[in-house]
Amino acid sequence: MTNHEKHPRPVPLSPQAVASALSDLPAWRFEGDSLRKSFAFADFKQALGFIVRVGLCAEELSHHPDLHNVYNRVEIALSTHDAGHKVTAKDVQLAQAIEKNA
Repeated sequence: MTNHEKHPRPVPLSPQAVASALSDLPAWRFEGDSLRKSFAFADFKQALGFIVRVGLCAEELSHHPDLHNVYNRVEIALSTHDAGHKVTAKDVQLAQAIEKNA
């Protein structure tokens, strides 16, 4: 059995499936083939703590986001490399985990 057979490529979600997923993800948006959300905190320390929590969620799911931090703001973008940088169920799952744990 090849590695590809063990781990099939993730399939990009349809625009309708993305829209449906977003209905349960407050303030997340679909932009540039990614799920995106901006977070604001009181200060850098709180933003950094959030980044660490997101990192732990991502590592547990073995799916890693693009993170951008400037002082008290954190921008997250989720897409799946193995699906041509499109949104897949893995991205929705990570967004849901971020909402629950971060």
